[in-house]
Amino acid sequence: MKAFQLVFMLCISSFFSWLQAQQALNISSYIQGQYQYGQPDASLKVGDTNENPDKGFNRIGIRRGRVKVEYNDGIGTGAVQIEANDKGVAFRDLYIGIKDPWSKRSRLMTGLFNRPFGHEISYSSSTLESPERAAVIQYFFPDERDLGVMLSLRANAASPLNFLRLDAGVFAGNSINRETDNRKDFIGRIGAEKEIKNRGKWGLGISYYNGSVYNPTTEAYEMHDNRFVRIEKEKTGSFMKREYIGFDGQLSLYSPIGTTTLRAEGLFGVQPGIAGSSKSPNYSDRPENIPANALYKRPFFGYFFYVIQDVGQSPFSLVLKYDSYDPNTKVTKNEAGAPGSHTTQTDLSQSAIGLGVLYRYGKHIRLQACYEINNNERSSLVKGYETDRKDNVLTIRVQYQF
Repeated sequence: MKAFQLVFMLCISSFFSWLQAQQALNISSYIQGQYQYGQPDASLKVGDTNENPDKGFNRIGIRRGRVKVEYNDGIGTGAVQIEANDKGVAFRDLYIGIKDPWSKRSRLMTGLFNRPFGHEISYSSSTLESPERAAVIQYFFPDERDLGVMLSLRANAASPLNFLRLDAGVFAGNSINRETDNRKDFIGRIGAEKEIKNRGKWGLGISYYNGSVYNPTTEAYEMHDNRFVRIEKEKTGSFMKREYIGFDGQLSLYSPIGTTTLRAEGLFGVQPGIAGSSKSPNYSDRPENIPANALYKRPFFGYFFYVIQDVGQSPFSLVLKYDSYDPNTKVTKNEAGAPGSHTTQTDLSQSAIGLGVLYRYGKHIRLQACYEINNNERSSLVKGYETDRKDNVLTIRVQYQF
């Protein structure tokens, strides 16, 4: 038996070695170890919640540990990516793609992969200059990925339109979890990216999302002026529309002081969520028919931008990030929590300023430190939000990529 296992492992090893020699198989991985300190009201990305609500707290953990295996024969692609962290193990990518055999620049994909909305969603967590994506992205695109089918179109390399790209597809709308209803969401983006000779590069994009969220109850809520009004449904299992429009832009300039990178993204529209959260669905089972799961349709607006300055030719970069998210643009300050309005802390806006530094040691190791100053909209009618919450966060991370 041991001899059989040894022969089997040798065969597998030889097979992978052969594939890598054919340059068809690519295996990549990165691990992010992290220390975080948060003020009493902070929410950290590693470890458990604060056990002493009146005091600051700290945690260590593995933020991300990912392994991706991709096979590409020039026309077809198959990929599997798995994540392991201190919360468990889950799939992140699981897809196949087929390129057109002529230009090999257009592709049809199906499976579990990044949603084609904006720029930050597809920006790898291993290269992201802040510890986390913007709040509006985390709320509306949890896990960044979704199950679907997407067509990507690009002109031939010799065409004057080769800098344009169209991505469009239909998706289940439930993030990395299994599909739970009959509806499909449409997501599309038109993007442009071009070099500025030897001086830099720029990129622009317009995105659109048209979908729906399943409502398990016989009631729903919509905004009228600055309050929610209850709407009776004839039965459970209705749907409420979600619709986003997004704009993104990127600019990098090369100079003797180092590369200067500017990135900005904004989106607005309507998002159904529950009373306690404006987050998009990413559940494994349809929610129960209980009042807490009734949907509230909110008009929202979110935006964020980065300024990243490399320090000459050194391995250091300085990072400034501003992040703003207003989950309900029709409610401000003391309107939230007003009697009979059905509004809560969920309808209050939030913003953050992130100050960070990156250090790259060789091609495998990256050190990252960031202090995030979080602010929330105040309301004297919402308990715990009468003043700015103490929820600033310090993150120190070491990443090894191979």
